[in-house]
Amino acid sequence: MGASPDVLAPRHEETMNSREHSRTRHDEAQARRAARKEEKRRLALLRRRRRLRINDVTVVEESALKKAITGSVVGNLMEWYDVGVYGYLAVIIGKQFLPDADSHIQNLFSLGVFAVTFIARPLGGIILGQLGDRLGRKEVLASTLMVMALATFLIGVLPTYAAIGVFAPILLICLKLVQGFSTGGEYAGATTFVTEYAPDKKRGFYAALLDWGSYMGFAIGAAFVSLLQLTLSEEFMNSWGWRIPFMIALPLGAIALYLRTKIEDTPAFQEAHGERTSEGNDPSSSGEIRPTPNVRDIEEAIHTSDEGPRRLTALLTNYWRELLTAFFLVAAANTVGYALTSYMPTYLSTTLHYDPVHGNLLTLPVLVVVSFSIPLAGWISDRTSRRLILIAASLSAIFLAFPAFLLMAHGQIWSTLLGLFFLAFPVSLYMGNLAATLPAQFPTISRFGCMGIAYNAAVAIFGGTAGLIMESLVTFTGNELAPAFWVVATSLIGFVAIFFLRESARQPLPGSMPSVASVEEAVELVETQEDNPELDVEELFAEAPIHVLDQQPSAEEAKVELAAAMEAEEEARAELRKAQAVTQAARVAVVEAWEAEEDETENEERSAPEVGEPTQPEESSGGVKSVSVH
Repeated sequence: MGASPDVLAPRHEETMNSREHSRTRHDEAQARRAARKEEKRRLALLRRRRRLRINDVTVVEESALKKAITGSVVGNLMEWYDVGVYGYLAVIIGKQFLPDADSHIQNLFSLGVFAVTFIARPLGGIILGQLGDRLGRKEVLASTLMVMALATFLIGVLPTYAAIGVFAPILLICLKLVQGFSTGGEYAGATTFVTEYAPDKKRGFYAALLDWGSYMGFAIGAAFVSLLQLTLSEEFMNSWGWRIPFMIALPLGAIALYLRTKIEDTPAFQEAHGERTSEGNDPSSSGEIRPTPNVRDIEEAIHTSDEGPRRLTALLTNYWRELLTAFFLVAAANTVGYALTSYMPTYLSTTLHYDPVHGNLLTLPVLVVVSFSIPLAGWISDRTSRRLILIAASLSAIFLAFPAFLLMAHGQIWSTLLGLFFLAFPVSLYMGNLAATLPAQFPTISRFGCMGIAYNAAVAIFGGTAGLIMESLVTFTGNELAPAFWVVATSLIGFVAIFFLRESARQPLPGSMPSVASVEEAVELVETQEDNPELDVEELFAEAPIHVLDQQPSAEEAKVELAAAMEAEEEARAELRKAQAVTQAARVAVVEAWEAEEDETENEERSAPEVGEPTQPEESSGGVKSVSVH
């Protein structure tokens, strides 16, 4: 018995509605795909015809640049001040927080806690880097500095093992983890900030000032600890004096924070996020006649291009080559860097048996020389090549590591100093270039995030553990030269990575417009853009933000746009001619086929005998006669 019409009608109507809804969704999806395709075509044309204008070039104000450099350098100085203080107090800290252990275990504990700091750095780099690409460099850098200074101060007031037992080392580890998290965004953000502020032709020098601040901070921390050791008794230093350098971090951090609040975010960040509204940069003031594309079109274009801050998975997928290159280069540089800084006090006092005061004092002049050599290396790279200087850094680390440790093992003050200077040479070359080289491997919109991943992952695995690994190698092998093997191995990897680097000396950052120091330089850059070997206009606008492209074209750009349109038209006409030729050939083939069929039919009709009439025998080509009877 069938269903009644009253029952079937709603089902039929529901089915029809579902089909209609499906067709509507299909039509909407097709419309979105068409809009996305049209927007991508339009953007491709804009990128192709766009030429550099005066208003595209960022002229860096000297006062703003000085504020940016000062605020960033002071923050880096603050970070490495803590590294220096902890490194030079590692032996005392081991005794205070693990008093019942063997001296070697105490040293390993102190270096292990130092390495723990770097476990949190990748997480901090990822989270703070993502925030820095979305909210701005300035806000993130201010927060990292505040957290870092507070954590350092709290280490200075932390109760020791004698007061609270096992909770003392646990709390120390927790505070070092907090430091590591904040530091994860500090260096990546500071390098991003300075490189985006600096003029293209001087980026190496200005970025190198960051590491000048780093090593000066380390030297200041080391000098302060040495001064306390010389003026205070050993008993007082072990009981309470070691806290003073950590407690000083709070007022230093307050000063640095004040300086950072006085600076604006970078022009490159503002430009990438469409925040610059000066005439010529703001589409609303450009005299644009063509209607602006709707929001959906732009959103679709953004999601199909490199126009917005990416999530972690997207960063890893799209920039894995650049991330790996930066990772291995940072690993090589920081292995020898941390060997010279955080590990040397322990190595000189425990392995080479210098007393702590003399071991510290021996490294101080080396650190000062390194500090002032770093900007020099950056200045040289501005005039030559980043890759050339980095090749020199890796090769010098490979060939000088063993002589350096042999000289230190000789045991004389002169040989120890010479060995330290041998290690200092590659450190100066590495650190004088990394801050300018690494941010230039990534586009503006994702630079902070990528730097946070690559730099902090490498530092966590290789830099922070350098001292622990080297001390462990010495402890378990009994070979005083064991650290040299580790330095050479990492620099060999770094040497290979250099050849995958993008050369960036005197060139605009990816995704940013050119940056210069004067209006005259901007005018010259625009006038010579077609012949300038250091300026690739096509590549420049291939990575430019949409709002930079979407402007009324100049006369020169209109000519380029016309030429591109005529070229596209000629290509279309050529394709049309090909299609017409194919069509014509097909028509001829059809006509020929018809004619062949008609001829064959006529031949068959002529040669066909009447019914019942035998055919005449024919001689075949082979001389054999054949008879056919119908």
